[in-house]
Amino acid sequence: MALNIFSDEYFMTEALKEARQAYDMDEVPVGAVIVCQNQIIARAHNLTERLNDVTAHAEMQAITAAASHLGGKYLIDCTLYVTLEPCVMCAGASQWAQTGKIVMGAMDKKRGFTRYSKGILHPKTQLTTGVKEGECKALLVDFFQKKRKP
Repeated sequence: MALNIFSDEYFMTEALKEARQAYDMDEVPVGAVIVCQNQIIARAHNLTERLNDVTAHAEMQAITAAASHLGGKYLIDCTLYVTLEPCVMCAGASQWAQTGKIVMGAMDKKRGFTRYSKGILHPKTQLTTGVKEGECKALLVDFFQKKRKP
């Protein structure tokens, strides 16, 4: 069955492609895409190990790329698709960018922003959770299981 090209599932599949790239680079497999008017304007995955930069999360990379693409810092008409619930830093960046909508795959019970407050997001940001959650979670579980093997 083909996915509707403009569905949350379709765009989360694209974010999962980014997460798999991170996995292949031995980065925590989180991927993100930013969509504006049903077009992907930014793609990113974690680069914290490669760049030796704790702020090089997929969301941060995607927000920077999207702002550059649009020629402005606000993402009001954009949707961020991310395979793992953003941390407080990334949710805060999304708030500053005034991201219109965030669609998340797997929840992050240890470091996700909802553990602290959904109020971290911009008041107008719409939030959707659980899109392709099983696939997003499975990739992370597999990554960390391989890391913990002797």
